[in-house]
Amino acid sequence: MKRLIAAAAIALLPGIAHAEERDYCPERPGLGTPACTIAPGRVSVETGLVDWTRDEDSSQRSDTILIGDTLVRIGLTDTIEAQVGWTPFGHMRTRDKNSGAIDRANRVGDVSLGFKANLRNPDGSGFAVAVHPFVTLPTGRSPIGAGDWGAGLVVPATYDLSNTLNLAFTPELDAAVDQDGSGRHLAFSGTVGLAVALNHEVTGTIEFQALRDDDPSGATTQTRAGLSLGWMASDALQLDIGGAVGLNHASPDGELYLGISRRF
Repeated sequence: MKRLIAAAAIALLPGIAHAEERDYCPERPGLGTPACTIAPGRVSVETGLVDWTRDEDSSQRSDTILIGDTLVRIGLTDTIEAQVGWTPFGHMRTRDKNSGAIDRANRVGDVSLGFKANLRNPDGSGFAVAVHPFVTLPTGRSPIGAGDWGAGLVVPATYDLSNTLNLAFTPELDAAVDQDGSGRHLAFSGTVGLAVALNHEVTGTIEFQALRDDDPSGATTQTRAGLSLGWMASDALQLDIGGAVGLNHASPDGELYLGISRRF
């Protein structure tokens, strides 16, 4: 019996070692989504400590601040993870340039539920691809919450160009909530990114994103460029900082964020 147990333990060692040796791969920072998944039995908590977005036009300026925007990823199998996301607090300030009137709103955000299934290389090495369907539940209120349920599908793909360069593409198709908070419409986007490993701990990423939103109140096309840095402080802890700028009038003018990710 002891020999049988020992033999079984030895047989399991390669799988255990593989799970332990998989590099930590947070979804933060950036505009896109990586194709890698969390190893089975592992949990990743990824939090935007603060996220500020500014949007201004000829008639008004709005500033939106999100605090504690969190995504929890749970490794279920070697290739599948479950995801739960929630924004616990958001603040929006809008100033009318003509009248000078200021509106403020403090709200909680919506909850997102989904899973990511990796189809090739769950550790993200080489060429990796995954499918990530999700739904959003209207637990928050406008202007932070959408006001109705939504759904979407993300199909992230990444490719190692070299030991220091990684190319990523993130297409997304959404049943997005209408601006009036009732009903859904088609929205789709594509994000292209190039990640550069500056050293073993620090990775910089430059991205470009285009988003088409066919809202009944008026269709828009947004384009943005993003730049982010992730510092792997340890094998299970990452700190990040980043931002994005709008490239056309339909896009928010700018976004800045700071976050932390921890694997357990």
